[in-house]
Amino acid sequence: MPFIDNTYAWRVIRDARRRPADDIWRVDRALTIEPGGRWAADAPVEADAAFLFDTLLPLAFCRRDHVVAQLGQSLDGRIATVSGHSHYVTGEPSRVHLHRLRALADVVIVGAGTVDADDPRLTVRHVAGDDPVRVVLDPRARVPADRRVFSDGGPPTWHVVAPGQPAAPGALPLPVAGTDGAGLPRALLDALAARGLHRALIEGGGVTISRFIDAGCVDRLHTVVAPLLIGSGRPGLALAEIETLHEARRPRCRSYALGEDRLYDLDLRASR
Repeated sequence: MPFIDNTYAWRVIRDARRRPADDIWRVDRALTIEPGGRWAADAPVEADAAFLFDTLLPLAFCRRDHVVAQLGQSLDGRIATVSGHSHYVTGEPSRVHLHRLRALADVVIVGAGTVDADDPRLTVRHVAGDDPVRVVLDPRARVPADRRVFSDGGPPTWHVVAPGQPAAPGALPLPVAGTDGAGLPRALLDALAARGLHRALIEGGGVTISRFIDAGCVDRLHTVVAPLLIGSGRPGLALAEIETLHEARRPRCRSYALGEDRLYDLDLRASR
């Protein structure tokens, strides 16, 4: 019986995204996938393929509305220097993993600071897959119009601005009530779902991801930690303050090597 390698695994995961996730899926005689992404194989599975199944099947073969956030940070919890420089905190295997997350999402969401500082394209380039729709949270319309998400002619970009503020040329305005309020994450996800965009990736920055976690809108958090000490700069997460460690979140967690980096896969819907 042939080995299941990462090329085959990625093809199965991409197919899983398009299937109803309520029943057991017998992919072939060698591989069975259950709701929630649990899998079993009768054939030998290469380590890279098992990693893809473990980390990505729960995102692909799941209920239709699902939100994952991804954060790449240094060992001391920084995602960029004080000036905002972040290319690159994590290594190439981690960037490939991020592009796989994009390929499994209907939409990728970023804050204004990330677009302004990093000028990302938010497309799928390192792996086979479809580009997600891009959403920029920019209530004050402060992101320069020359940023690539607005000007590269790539997948559609929705620009979330406050009422009365114009969307950038090349972007589509996305009206969401209360763009600066605590209810924004839920309101935005509802607005996207109404447009047929149900699986979301929150990619950055730390403030945006923190807002979605505090609002209870993130199902899974992928945190990649690089063996790097920045010493100062922009922190990863900045969640609501707590008084004691009894109030700290203790999500179910699995960890994996990603080259020299370490991926922590946190299920925010499950506590231990």
